[in-house]
Amino acid sequence: MKRTLSSSVLKKRAVRPDDDAAIVSEAEATERVSGDDAKLVGGVKPRLGGSGSAWKAGALSDASQILQVERTQVVERILSGRHELRIDPSQIVDVIGSDRREDWRDQDAFERLKESITKNGQDTPIHVWPADPDWRPDEREPENVDGVTFHLIVGRRRHAILQTLGLPVRALLVPQASRGSREEQFEMLFMRFRENEERENLSAFERLVSIGEMFERLQEATPDEKLTATEFAKRVGVHNSAVSRGRAVFAARDEILHACKNVYDLSHRDLEKVLNDLSGKAAKPARKKSTKPKKLTVQRKIGSRKLSVTGQGGKLSVAATGLALDEGVLNGLGDVIAEYLEKHGSK
Repeated sequence: MKRTLSSSVLKKRAVRPDDDAAIVSEAEATERVSGDDAKLVGGVKPRLGGSGSAWKAGALSDASQILQVERTQVVERILSGRHELRIDPSQIVDVIGSDRREDWRDQDAFERLKESITKNGQDTPIHVWPADPDWRPDEREPENVDGVTFHLIVGRRRHAILQTLGLPVRALLVPQASRGSREEQFEMLFMRFRENEERENLSAFERLVSIGEMFERLQEATPDEKLTATEFAKRVGVHNSAVSRGRAVFAARDEILHACKNVYDLSHRDLEKVLNDLSGKAAKPARKKSTKPKKLTVQRKIGSRKLSVTGQGGKLSVAATGLALDEGVLNGLGDVIAEYLEKHGSK
């Protein structure tokens, strides 16, 4: 026989004050829970047993933990350069400048890229890193970067265009292993150079200036170490010959720009001629072969022994094989030679 509870007993049942609160917070946290028909909360099965509010509170806790894990993963992906950020262009500062020509904003390539971004949006994210090396995204809102300043590494044209259009910039953080080290600025220059080499060929002047600047910055960063052209060329992936030319062009870049109107059209050979003209170096004449005085040797036999006398350019040497020559013999020989030269040396 089925047993039922009387209405008086039901009325006497104590109502726990936290039951309704738990249900309200549950409803606010997720709309996926619907009475006994609920199967998953945040992808997690609700706990069985106990009152309905108990398993709902447990499901809410599980969902909160999953959400926290996901936010932590987003933070790590942002810091490792695997998650894009949308940044206001005014928060991005260019601290190293461009390695392109000074009028790069007036070139046709810049205008074509502007038209493409205006029509199709930004296809490729720029690369930045936070001005503060210790900055980390807020785990409560990892993608919120309001008020954070970033340094521009690569993507100057895209940044300039989006700033003109008043649009946010899609950006990735680059690895920051060199942050705070002496080679930090060199690494920024190298990333800029590598990106430009891969995307669009620089002119000979732009390329050599960039190589020369990288060499100087790396040398300044390691003053106690002797930086060789071979080591540097291998590190940045250029030919050895480009290193010495790059250093010379970088050192004389202002004079070259002043002397040449078409500097961005010059070849490497043209730039070498300009450098020679600026330094006042004329082509070196071919060296004449030095004419050494002829070597003369005469030999005489002294019994079974051999005497050899050699003269070259005023130098006289005597070799007497098998003869024991003491100081007395040498003095006598010297007198004989001196007397002979006195009589015949002027002829």
